Amino acid sequence: MDLSVIILNWNAREWLERSVGSALEQNTGGRPFEVLLVDNASRDDSADFVRERFPAARVVALPENLGFAGGNNAAIPMCQGNNILLLNPDTISHPGAFAAILDFLEAHPKCGIVGPKLLNQDGSLQYSCRHFPSLEAAIFRNTPIGRFFSGNKATRDYLMKDVSHDSAMQVDWVSGAALTVRREVLDSIGLLDERFFMFEEDVDLCYRARQAGWEVWYEPAGVITHAIGQSTNKTPFRMIIAFHKAMYRFYKKHYIGSRYPRWMTPVVWGGVVTRAALVMAVGVFHRLMGRKG
Repeated sequence: MDLSVIILNWNAREWLERSVGSALEQNTGGRPFEVLLVDNASRDDSADFVRERFPAARVVALPENLGFAGGNNAAIPMCQGNNILLLNPDTISHPGAFAAILDFLEAHPKCGIVGPKLLNQDGSLQYSCRHFPSLEAAIFRNTPIGRFFSGNKATRDYLMKDVSHDSAMQVDWVSGAALTVRREVLDSIGLLDERFFMFEEDVDLCYRARQAGWEVWYEPAGVITHAIGQSTNKTPFRMIIAFHKAMYRFYKKHYIGSRYPRWMTPVVWGGVVTRAALVMAVGVFHRLMGRKG
């Protein structure tokens, strides 16, 4: 089988009609593929809904929420495809998306991971291929400091905003919202790192793949709409904490001792904690202002 599609779901039932439906409707040019709905112990009857509405999809209902890495890892051994597409539940796969990805992998044998063009719900480009994170980008992106320097170079470089997204290109990493990885890559470098419960698993996977000599590509011929945060926005402050814990884990795993000296470990930790506090403070402020309004 050419492709296994894992749609990992957590309480996003309202999106599954579109995400599972658009995946099953794909024309891959005669290449066989399968769709698995992996439910991370949702409380909204997502698994039963997909079983009844889409009998062609395989449903894997997990007894507890294993997070992004754990949920996908639980399903990967069940997959029959030579390539595995990790897909968020808040997505709509445009016609030909899967075929474009498979075509690209066939034409680029050194490509181990590829991501499609992601669009926001309004049709605008979502910056889904990026450079690896840096302390400079972390300081400016999505923080109160960044609001005063909205066009700063660190953020623009990180998001690759000054690069055309109309052509295929090698990149550092692609978003796990729609990431296709060769099974051969997973066999050689291992599955997703489950120490990342949520966030940064995609960055870590691409980092390890590149270290092992595989290429990571962005292929805009495949197009998928992604409504960011349909699950994570349900618990915003927990997600902020989870994101910053994952950020610190990535820096500690890959950067401390190589890019940055080990004595910077407490500095990085302090910076991550400060950043998380600032982001949460802004969130609290906006909530309070919303209530007053």
